[in-house]
Amino acid sequence: MIVLRSLAFNIAFYVSLIFQMIFWTPFYFISPRRIAWFVPKFWSRSSMWLQTAIVGTRFEITGLENLPEGSFILAPKHQSFWDAIAFFPYLKDPLYILKRELMWIPFFGWYIAKMRMIPVNRGKRSAALKAVTEATRREFARNPRQLIIYPEGTRRAPGAEPNYKWGIVELYSELGIPVVPVAHVAGLYWPRRKFMRYPGTIKARFLPAIPPGLSKEEFMKRLIAETEATVDELLIDAAEAPDAPPLPPTAVDRLEKLGRSPRASSAPAA
Repeated sequence: MIVLRSLAFNIAFYVSLIFQMIFWTPFYFISPRRIAWFVPKFWSRSSMWLQTAIVGTRFEITGLENLPEGSFILAPKHQSFWDAIAFFPYLKDPLYILKRELMWIPFFGWYIAKMRMIPVNRGKRSAALKAVTEATRREFARNPRQLIIYPEGTRRAPGAEPNYKWGIVELYSELGIPVVPVAHVAGLYWPRRKFMRYPGTIKARFLPAIPPGLSKEEFMKRLIAETEATVDELLIDAAEAPDAPPLPPTAVDRLEKLGRSPRASSAPAA
């Protein structure tokens, strides 16, 4: 049954994406950018509704009171495609850093360009970081925006050892704005590189903002400590839930280190 529901959701997800991009095109490109944000935010919410209706995955996103006014950096854990679409509807004017190749995709690239996202050439890291910092600073000068950046760069399996990159530290230091960590274990329910989707409740939490002005070392220490402590809490909660999803080996190992015996069955390695 879960296999069939996963298949149905994946089909519905991509059909909805294509249909909405076509259906909303006139409104999207004629509207001012701030109003046009309705379209991707509606698509995000409708995608999560589909996941609830078809797969049985529910969502609890808390800590909205921790989102500051004005410009800030949102720093979510990156475990799944889910965390790429779930959080930006809660922001007034989100800003993503994207591979420049995405801008070259017909239609999709036009949608991205409309929202003034920041393309980056990942092949030249030091030059790319400098270019991203300058481009972000220019955007913030035009109007307050919320930069979404994943501190670990690539998706990692739930329970895997954290691997935070230095890029977010440089942006924090150079831009002088707060950073809001986001903890979740969505990778248990929407695994990376996997076809399956699992029922249950994805819990995500916006944590209190880390204020600007800390040293680079102190900022990194706080970001990792505060994020990972909450991720561990959410992992335990998910594993001990009555409808716990299958756990990848990384999650099982982490639970054992935390002194917990997982109730859910193990899943193949991601």
